[in-house]
Amino acid sequence: MSENKKSEKIVGVKGMNDILPADAPLWELFENTVQTVLKSYGFQQIRTPIVEPTALFARGLGEVTDIVEKEMYSFTDSMNGDQLTLRPESTAGVVRAALEHNLTYDGPKRLWYQGPMFRHERPQRGRYRQFHQVGAEAVGFTGPDIDAELIMLCQRLWDDLGLDNIRLELNSIGDAEERHRHRADLVSYFEQHRDLLDADAQRRLYSNPLRILDTKNPTMQEMVNAAPKLLDYLGPESRAHFEGVQNILRHSNIPFTINPRLVRGMDYYNRTVFEWVTDQLGSQGTVCGGGRYDPLVEMFGGKPTPACGFAMGVERLLELMKASGEQYAPNQCDAYLVHQGEAAQLQAFVLAERLRDAGLDVVLHCASANTGGSFKAQMKRADASGAAFAVIFGEDEVANGTATVKTLRSDDPANNQQTVGFDAVVDYLVDQIVSGGEQDHGHDHDHAGHVHYKH
Repeated sequence: MSENKKSEKIVGVKGMNDILPADAPLWELFENTVQTVLKSYGFQQIRTPIVEPTALFARGLGEVTDIVEKEMYSFTDSMNGDQLTLRPESTAGVVRAALEHNLTYDGPKRLWYQGPMFRHERPQRGRYRQFHQVGAEAVGFTGPDIDAELIMLCQRLWDDLGLDNIRLELNSIGDAEERHRHRADLVSYFEQHRDLLDADAQRRLYSNPLRILDTKNPTMQEMVNAAPKLLDYLGPESRAHFEGVQNILRHSNIPFTINPRLVRGMDYYNRTVFEWVTDQLGSQGTVCGGGRYDPLVEMFGGKPTPACGFAMGVERLLELMKASGEQYAPNQCDAYLVHQGEAAQLQAFVLAERLRDAGLDVVLHCASANTGGSFKAQMKRADASGAAFAVIFGEDEVANGTATVKTLRSDDPANNQQTVGFDAVVDYLVDQIVSGGEQDHGHDHDHAGHVHYKH
């Protein structure tokens, strides 16, 4: 290998982004909020593999979809020749797992997931080749009540995240027979306006005409708006189901708009479909989408099983959180331990473990290539860490069996330093943090009385 080749800088794959420490607090806040909300609705987490059989997505999503045709990262396993794909979404994998492990044998299940997905598309704001989703799947539920509950869960999440610029669009795409009748009339209508169809619409005319309704091409909007509407083809059962969803949402004061052109992108949907959209992310306005997909379990070889779910794009929601103007603090710790000399270092290690046993977050200063070991340099690192307190050990402290505790966020610089006995430091800091700074530092207690820092 040439010397130039060895020294050539290697960078990440375009559209697959690093999540850096400065961004971690926002991700943690989002993920913790999501987990709390989903748990409050009785959802249990499921984790499925990132790699699935290619056939799972071809069968579930539909072979004539953009995802399957253009966007999947698929490859042949060099060991056995299996056709595999990095998951472009998780609903198919969750349903496969529920069927494979017979999860609904004792009744319906509320499941949720989070993790990275992969689609080979042009990276742009809020849309990446590796992106993250959180989703919920309610498997085995028949009525409109679960559809409405999933929507209300989303509304609660937006409220808890402080996002008030997301609106709900709702539609019903009926059942297979209703879509078949609508499809025939839709194809006939588009054939009469073939000269207005763009290349994508021409390609989908006979394979997936419903997707033409979702076009973003401005030259087609007027023609598409006048196309036959699926809502007009709904039978009594589909109509009653859709009315049931709307009644619950109205009674619960969840505002929505019926969008008759809303169809979603996967073949497995039926009846209720919905999207949460915003005007603050440019063309990538959908932050969450979902609906009912009763046919999917049977498509994968199982018994007919009703189901409903949603998936939300994490990166897009984080963009909205940043745009809200809310300030998200960097990762902080409770105490930064500063020390000088070998004996002080050993004492600092002992105290650091005691503080962690009490539930505090502690950073112990260690030697680094770009930071000196002087007290002044260490105190700069302590302040930059975001710690509430610096605990200082030097020769005097070791000799006297004490530690110096300095408050780093004090409004009174003249009275921000105390000498505390070594064995009393843990109780002193816990008392200071809980009684004097619970609101400032965001601590709470677990059932064992430990203190935890809310990042």
